[in-house]
Amino acid sequence: MTARMMHLGLMFWATGTHPAGWRHPSARADAAYDIALIQQVSQAAERARLDFIFLGDRLASDPALQHSNPAQISRLEPFVTATAIAAATERIGIVVTANPTYSDPYGIARLLASLDHLSGGRAAWNLVTGADPAAAGNFGRTEHWPTDRRYDWAEETLVVVRALWDSEPGRPVRHRGTYFSVDGPLDVGRPPQGQVVLLNAGTSDRARELSASAADVVFAGPQPDLEARAEFYADIKARAARHGRADDVTILPGLIVVVAPTTREAVARYDALNALLPLDPERETGTQVRAGGLGEGLRHNRGSAARLFGIGIPDDLSAAVPAAELAAVAPEARQRLADITRLTRRTATGPDRITYADLVHACPTQPAHTVVGSPTEVADMMQDWFERGLADGFNVYPSTVPGSVTDFTELVVPELQRRGLFRTEYAGTMLRDHLGLPVPARRRIAA
Repeated sequence: MTARMMHLGLMFWATGTHPAGWRHPSARADAAYDIALIQQVSQAAERARLDFIFLGDRLASDPALQHSNPAQISRLEPFVTATAIAAATERIGIVVTANPTYSDPYGIARLLASLDHLSGGRAAWNLVTGADPAAAGNFGRTEHWPTDRRYDWAEETLVVVRALWDSEPGRPVRHRGTYFSVDGPLDVGRPPQGQVVLLNAGTSDRARELSASAADVVFAGPQPDLEARAEFYADIKARAARHGRADDVTILPGLIVVVAPTTREAVARYDALNALLPLDPERETGTQVRAGGLGEGLRHNRGSAARLFGIGIPDDLSAAVPAAELAAVAPEARQRLADITRLTRRTATGPDRITYADLVHACPTQPAHTVVGSPTEVADMMQDWFERGLADGFNVYPSTVPGSVTDFTELVVPELQRRGLFRTEYAGTMLRDHLGLPVPARRRIAA
């Protein structure tokens, strides 16, 4: 019996996924448009034998993200970028994001089938229904549709796209549904993978059901604690089992990794990144801003920290917080304190004390779980989640680019390989091979 192996993907944000990644000395202002850099990052991920590189997308620009996630403001269109990655690599999967809310099924099917051919069977579709209302104004819409309508539209889109991938010359699809009338057949040959690999994310009931019934890979977003993460994992697997496909669904939480040869060096890197975070103005109205992807997080300033922890924040953020004040924080803030200690190894009473800066830096919402440590410590955490039934692997979020990509692929991946948890060679040439999924037989479409 073959031992169960982790699956690992790399989330590509040109200036890194840390809110201050764009301010790091190694950051490139033009990274999102430097195709040579994008290809180099993809090649590094391929040398480490990662399953895929992930290209996200948004259909609107939002200056409100300039301090929390500038990598989300401007980027190249993912299908164009993917073709350049395909030309510079041979094995690694390439995930592109396409939003059916603002696309038509025939166009999506054609683009993905073309990419699968150009890459030799390495394409994957990250299906998103769109959480950004600003996109509506860019596509002649008067409103961003509510969740249920977006999922109804997406589910019928998926039916049509998959029928088009199975279509043949002279055998029209002739789909007649609630939203679409599509004749077909597709004018691109059947993808090498038969059906392009499908990825999905989301925690709502509709998102979970779509993931369980149709997705090959499920991105598990941030969860408040390990109990919630275990519930999500078990629920997706149980729903997938009801559809007869529990073994075909791979669940990958996002993971921000800050790693260095030693614990002390890793914490120093984490502190240095946080020190680059610009504070939000105190005078701005409201208490929340967009953070991470599109979710809302507390403002990164003294006021937010004071309200969250119930502690007055002085001008000198480097000072240690008195232990008595930390002991009296509100119950809802205790998890944040525990996270500070987990990430920085600083405590309320030890030789390395929690500082006011730590409290302020704990306010921004992170797009994924964060781990800081040596290669052994990072691998320990990943192995623990993998063996406890919390994850089938991880979608790794590099804090900086390209530095964090190099750190992970050269420090953590070899440790996982040494433990027999991750492949040392690809099993095949297609993304389905990496995921252990067969090429599905062509379904005959009735004339």
